[in-house]
Amino acid sequence: MNGKPLSWAGIVRLGLVQSALGAIVALTTSTLNRVMVVEAAMPAVLPAAFVAWHYVIQLSRPRWGYGSDMGHRRTPWIIGGMGVLALGAILATDATLMLSTSPVVGIALALFAFTLIGAGVGASGTSLLALLATRVAPERRPAAASITWIMMIVGIVVSAGVTGSLLQPFSPQRLAMTASGVAGLAFIITLLAVWGAEPQTEAAGVEAPPAPAAAQKPPFKRVLAEIWADSLARRFTIFVFVSMLAYSAQELILEPFAGLVFKMTPGQSAQLSSMQHGGVLLGMILVGVLGSRFGDKKSLWMRRWTIAGCVGSALALGGMAAASVVGRAWPLAPTVFVLGFANGVFAVSAIGSMMGLAGAGEKSREGVRMGVWGAAQAGAFAIGGFLGAMGVDVLRGLLHESATAFLFVFCAEAIVFLASAVLAGRLDAPPSRSISAPSDLARSGQLRGAH
Repeated sequence: MNGKPLSWAGIVRLGLVQSALGAIVALTTSTLNRVMVVEAAMPAVLPAAFVAWHYVIQLSRPRWGYGSDMGHRRTPWIIGGMGVLALGAILATDATLMLSTSPVVGIALALFAFTLIGAGVGASGTSLLALLATRVAPERRPAAASITWIMMIVGIVVSAGVTGSLLQPFSPQRLAMTASGVAGLAFIITLLAVWGAEPQTEAAGVEAPPAPAAAQKPPFKRVLAEIWADSLARRFTIFVFVSMLAYSAQELILEPFAGLVFKMTPGQSAQLSSMQHGGVLLGMILVGVLGSRFGDKKSLWMRRWTIAGCVGSALALGGMAAASVVGRAWPLAPTVFVLGFANGVFAVSAIGSMMGLAGAGEKSREGVRMGVWGAAQAGAFAIGGFLGAMGVDVLRGLLHESATAFLFVFCAEAIVFLASAVLAGRLDAPPSRSISAPSDLARSGQLRGAH
């Protein structure tokens, strides 16, 4: 671990970066989404495509992690990424306002802007998680994962509330000023949050390590190949993709399910979604508190919670499938709360395990490892919501009946979560025979020893 481990105050301070990141992302994926569809009268698929594109761009996360690994500091990558993200948000706002008058130019500018947004999120988010993995003590990683995720949600909620109030009444000028204010404030918060977050060797009178020589700075492709050859890292990448696929596939179909099957009004379905998010927060807080109190340095405790969260999510989705059959007599609200709670347990424990595995690998590889797993998550989110919604639409068209369509989709998602639990249970299995290089064997041994 580089320098003295972060205190609780230091962890919360770095969590402000996640709040800032969440605030900008909420502006671009929620507020601009609505403006494109309603005020600019664009088809809903257009903003959905832009959001999916920003996830596709995040497949570059391993490259950003490699860049922060090869340098001596990660904070410049966090600051630079947040600057690119803020610029992308401002340009995306400008593009949205242009759609009504110059749609071709607006779409082209929006595509460029969401490219910047994806790159900014990838660079800042990956480097932040890598910094936490190297600076947080092992026994505090569950709580650190919980704190940073919760603070991201807080940033989203605050941004949505403030933006909503400032846009009353709506005007293009108000939207432009609000977007610039959110982006600027988020960047300033990031600067303050990372100030002094990394050891200052020069200031302490210690000679800084020399810049990596060519032999000490392997090319990106070789580093990526080495990490993929690591059996445990590869299995964890597959687990992240599969579990996040199940996690994201349910996001876009909960409220349509409540409206089509349970005949809820938009306000009632929104309250149901709020109940799910409340369960998510409670699950995150529980794992964070218990993890910091009872968790061990071998991360076995976190893996068990990850499995429990996956199984709990599968059971809750089974309950949602049953609700499709039973109808209004089923206790939908408690089922949705349990689903959110299990999702929160799974999400935070998985992030905590991710920090532990990244910090347990070879030094100066935390960024690439976090990047690989972040890319897997981004890829899953890029297609998960789309597959869930498309599955419902296709089955409704074939079966001419909504409840049965949701039944099949919820069952499929439950099966994917159960598969994720199986994958999580195999994360402590012996490495495969395919790892033969001495350096790979050494790294595999170090990773297994961290459990």
